[in-house]
Amino acid sequence: MSAGNQTGARRVGRPTVLGLPLGAEELFVIAGPCVVEGRAMIFDLAGRLREITDRLGIRLLFKASYRKDNRSAVDSYTGPGDDEALAILAAAKAELGLAVLTDVHCRAEVREAASVADCLQIPAFLCRQTRLLQAAALAAPAVNVKNGQFMAPDDMQRVVDKIRAARPEAEVWMTERGASFGYHNLVVDMRSFPVLRTVRAASEVAAPPTVVYDVTHSLQHPGVGGDRRYARPLARAAIAAGADGLFLETHPDPARALSDATTQLPLAGVADFLEEMLEWKRLQARYIDRDDPVGIE
Repeated sequence: MSAGNQTGARRVGRPTVLGLPLGAEELFVIAGPCVVEGRAMIFDLAGRLREITDRLGIRLLFKASYRKDNRSAVDSYTGPGDDEALAILAAAKAELGLAVLTDVHCRAEVREAASVADCLQIPAFLCRQTRLLQAAALAAPAVNVKNGQFMAPDDMQRVVDKIRAARPEAEVWMTERGASFGYHNLVVDMRSFPVLRTVRAASEVAAPPTVVYDVTHSLQHPGVGGDRRYARPLARAAIAAGADGLFLETHPDPARALSDATTQLPLAGVADFLEEMLEWKRLQARYIDRDDPVGIE
């Protein structure tokens, strides 16, 4: 399967977000800090994101890693401790009425994380781990799989097949976060989005996988930093190319963030950013399923 022979195919059915179909003009957003830094920070950030998304009519899934396991240095911050971090996320979910996403790194983590999270996320480096994928599918209502930096977009079909072999009705999201381009660099191939939209449901009782663009991790220069100046143009392009939703990390003061300080978006700018992206999503809805007058072979 190649990008060239897939872009003309149309998606069958509507993708879903926690069981509810996503309208063509709707934007959904996975947003929050990279990692839990403390209760006050989580509640403040989650509350502000809910205010913004409620006003704009955007579906929000609040995200935060309870344990940041994939850090480049041995002394990097990884969280306040598993029990404390999960308790903070559980409290924010209950008190603010939010759906929550967090990531897991091995099967031993799945059960406890799923007791809090509405969606379990599989990190990019682990996206081919069959038993982890299937354990997450059996434990949580939805699974978000980051497309590995080493994988072609059509390889995600096998990921969906693995998940739905374990639970045919499992809700699957696929998140594009860039591909390795030499050392310390990533590129986002916009051909990925039309290809991901053609990944089959792999089950007669499931919706097609939901396609997400990871705004902030794709800005990374892995191991050395990142550059958030490209967040807007890349997000615009991803929506135009077919993304259903956005994943973004945000922080009240990115320079003081304990993880991914160079790529998290400043909270003060998120409302304007999302307002613009919602307009792009509405424009996408007008054209995404039209017949292609120039791509016919």
